[in-house]
Amino acid sequence: MPTEAKYKKTRGRPRSGSPEKAGGTVQALDRALGLLNSLTELDEGTLTELAHRTGMAPSTAHRLLMTMQRHGMVAFEEGTQNWMIGVEAFRIGSSFIRQTNVVQASRPLMRELMEATGETANLAIAIDGEVVFISQVETHEAIRAFFPPGTRGNMHSSGIGKALLSELARDAVQQIMQKRGLPSFTPNTITSTEVLFADLEQTRARGWAIDNEERNIGMRCLAAPIYNEHNEAIAGISISGPSVRMTNEVLGEFGPLVKRTAARITEAIGGRKH
Repeated sequence: MPTEAKYKKTRGRPRSGSPEKAGGTVQALDRALGLLNSLTELDEGTLTELAHRTGMAPSTAHRLLMTMQRHGMVAFEEGTQNWMIGVEAFRIGSSFIRQTNVVQASRPLMRELMEATGETANLAIAIDGEVVFISQVETHEAIRAFFPPGTRGNMHSSGIGKALLSELARDAVQQIMQKRGLPSFTPNTITSTEVLFADLEQTRARGWAIDNEERNIGMRCLAAPIYNEHNEAIAGISISGPSVRMTNEVLGEFGPLVKRTAARITEAIGGRKH
């Protein structure tokens, strides 16, 4: 867990402090969600760390944490004096995934894809102009890609992101780019709207997208969209691995395999493509 040297993990709760009084509901909710977001990024943290990251007074952070603890949204470990995400937050988050059966239907096919290619298989969806990973089957290789569930990323630099963008109208893609921009992560990242649209046209024509070290140097990704019964791309499946294994020759072989796996998942959930 990343920490700073100035943090002193001497306690997890202040000695005093009463429950937050009624009123200011929106501000209190906003602060509580900020604490949950910080815990998501840290996995766990002391009161001092959380107050520092959110810009709150420790007493305010403590009252909010205690309130969320009563509802099971966060948990407190006496031994380490650390706060962490609670079981109720997990339950609520899991209900989102249950909105679709794509995760359950994808798991066996993701495992097949991982075994066939030797690379990590990923499942992701688009939320608010970002790609969000919701499931993964890791390769047995020592060097591998790792995107824990909940990981977010820019769509223009992601294989799954570009696979999903390729199914949108030009205006919709432009709106996402205006909101999220085209930040550069590596020398290979696409930072031009016209270059992006040309890439999306190629993706649409062949049925699968390539992340050619566009997010991380040394890592490549192949992805294809998954469709629902309304012919809408609702998710994407990909394989990710180091460029030394994901060579140009391998891309030509694995790309169609990823596309076929996406089509099988589409069929498994009762979806259809065009």
